[in-house]
Amino acid sequence: MVTWGTFQRLESSLAAQGRDLLYQFGVGLAFLSTVRPDGGPRVHPMCPLLTDDGLFAFIVTSPKQRDLHRDGRFALHSFPRPDDEDAFYLTGRASGVDDHSVLSALASQYVAERAAFGVPAPSDGDHLFELGIESALLTRTTGHGDQAPRHTVWRAADGASAS
Repeated sequence: MVTWGTFQRLESSLAAQGRDLLYQFGVGLAFLSTVRPDGGPRVHPMCPLLTDDGLFAFIVTSPKQRDLHRDGRFALHSFPRPDDEDAFYLTGRASGVDDHSVLSALASQYVAERAAFGVPAPSDGDHLFELGIESALLTRTTGHGDQAPRHTVWRAADGASAS
């Protein structure tokens, strides 16, 4: 498993394309899947935060927050695009972040990225998680219904990507 910063250093093009898909609407938007206590999936939209060093998420007090504290496994998928089926998908493990300087910096980034919407800073009940990366999948298409999508897969275990 690697941080977003390490992923960027190892796979700069893949990470840049992933960032573009996660931030295609000007702010980070993705679907986050976690593991419920019964082992089933739980999927909801959320707002990832990317820095040069890491991939983070403030998660409100919720079953999803409890899922990540109990079993950090996650899958993150970019929002659909209007003109094609391009997508970016990550899997890995989340870990809680308690460092107050990191919390403060990311809360400021969260508000700054959403300044046009007047979004308040995360509350005390919102927990910050860093999302460690085990695998990535980038899909590129020529439009909806593309019969030959191009997939690039990367795994931290072998550090290589394959198309």
